[in-house]
Amino acid sequence: MRPSQLRMTCHDVPMRRPLIAFVAVLSLVSCATDEPTVDAVPVTSAVIQTDKGTTRLTVEAADTDSEREHGLMDRTSLAADDGMVFLFDAASSGSFWMKDTLIPLSIAFWDETGRIVGIRDMDPCTADPCPTYGSPEPYVGALEVNQGFFEEHGVVIGDHIELS
Repeated sequence: MRPSQLRMTCHDVPMRRPLIAFVAVLSLVSCATDEPTVDAVPVTSAVIQTDKGTTRLTVEAADTDSEREHGLMDRTSLAADDGMVFLFDAASSGSFWMKDTLIPLSIAFWDETGRIVGIRDMDPCTADPCPTYGSPEPYVGALEVNQGFFEEHGVVIGDHIELS
């Protein structure tokens, strides 16, 4: 026999079974994770029109249930002109909470016309029960930013938000 005839290939039964088992285990291990999966959130711009002028922000848009549920949880910081918008298909009166959110935030709620109908400051919460923060009127969207952002930029109820 020549030496090349002694080599086993993946077509030989003794090599095929271990190879298949290895690939199967590798696929299972690569799928296992301790971190929750979160849908990717698209980045867009928000423009707030106030009596004092225009304020622009870069925002992530959370428009699915899983994106809205996760929100800004587990983040340790948020850039000064960044935020997250929560979009709803119909007017909502639900409340927000800060469970496992590590940074203080402010939230502005807006209606179908883009008019801000409520602004609240929200504090981090790591243990139940966490307080909830709602809007005085139904809303179709909400914008979370660093706490104090709206006050600093002169944003008040009645101002308008537009996404682009």
